[in-house]
Amino acid sequence: MAIAAAVVIVPLGVLFFISGLVINLIQASCFVVVRPISKSTYRRINRIFAELLWLELVWIVDWWAAVKIKVYADPETFNLMGKEHALVIANHRSDIDWLVGWILAQRSGCLGSSLAVMKKSSKLLPVIGWSMWFSEYLFLERSWAKDERTLKSGLQRLKDYPLPFWLALFVEGTRFTQAKLLAAQEYAASAGLPVPRNVLIPRTKGFVTAVSHMRSFVPAIYDATICIPKSSPAPTMLRLFKGQPSVVHVHLKRHEMKDLPENDDAIAQWCRDIFVAKDKLLDKHIAEDTFGEEKLQDIGRPVKSLVVVASWACILILGTIKFLQATALLSSWKGVAISAALMAVVTVLMQVLINFSKSERSTATKVAPAKEKNVNQPTGYEQDKTH
Repeated sequence: MAIAAAVVIVPLGVLFFISGLVINLIQASCFVVVRPISKSTYRRINRIFAELLWLELVWIVDWWAAVKIKVYADPETFNLMGKEHALVIANHRSDIDWLVGWILAQRSGCLGSSLAVMKKSSKLLPVIGWSMWFSEYLFLERSWAKDERTLKSGLQRLKDYPLPFWLALFVEGTRFTQAKLLAAQEYAASAGLPVPRNVLIPRTKGFVTAVSHMRSFVPAIYDATICIPKSSPAPTMLRLFKGQPSVVHVHLKRHEMKDLPENDDAIAQWCRDIFVAKDKLLDKHIAEDTFGEEKLQDIGRPVKSLVVVASWACILILGTIKFLQATALLSSWKGVAISAALMAVVTVLMQVLINFSKSERSTATKVAPAKEKNVNQPTGYEQDKTH
């Protein structure tokens, strides 16, 4: 991390991690005290505090970096967002796709109850991973033999969720890179599948399981297609922390869960067909820099995240002043050393968060030799095990 970037990033990190630890402590207390008495009450309380934490990252996108997210959707889809349970599937195009999802959830009023299927190591991330765990995110090891039961039980627990929630599932299983695209194309050609140009081949086991277990209480699937315009640099966590803007286009289409087929193989094929259509839609966007005639919806830029961050900043500044006055911490070399050590810890944690989001750090995909062509079982294509 460059020194100039650190001057900006470290204060943001101090604000995020201190306020986050406070929220984690409240979440932990509610988990121990409230949840055994009433799971519904715990979820309602946790939703509020999770939103307070996520709003800090929303502020970075909306106000600090001024990232413009343009949403293209039909009126029915747009009007129902946040008013119903939904399974959200999307291509995994950039390092901040999960933050784009949070922006849309915040605009829809369900940021605190937005969930996702994540890799297991995510829950170890200080503050953000811990809050995800308290919020009932689903954490998988990327081994179906181990994950099948975990996924099924996690989905079943959502059946009595008291408020509208979104569950995000990146069915490609990893972030898009050119190396992974080449591996996907090689496999598709050998297996007789449509050769992708802008997406990876979806991994359908998790999607089939999600549909099978959620169709009785989740009415809709939101199909999100994310694309970065040619005129905009790709957004990354480092660019966000530096306050550098980008533009992200999102196409949303709602599908009725009841319209999906009942058979597992047919559900898997439905998912693959969606990604073939998504690939063509991205072709159109690349050619025209827009999603065509779909209406551009106004999602605005609410001040709520700005108020939350300003409030946390005031509390932190006043608390720090009172603490320094009471302890005279900076009046001795020992105190200075302790303060420097804390800043170093924050710097390391922010670097971990930035590195965690980088698609370039994902393991390259591999293609195993295909013994026979079978469009329903793309088992020869082995995507990496990182999210």
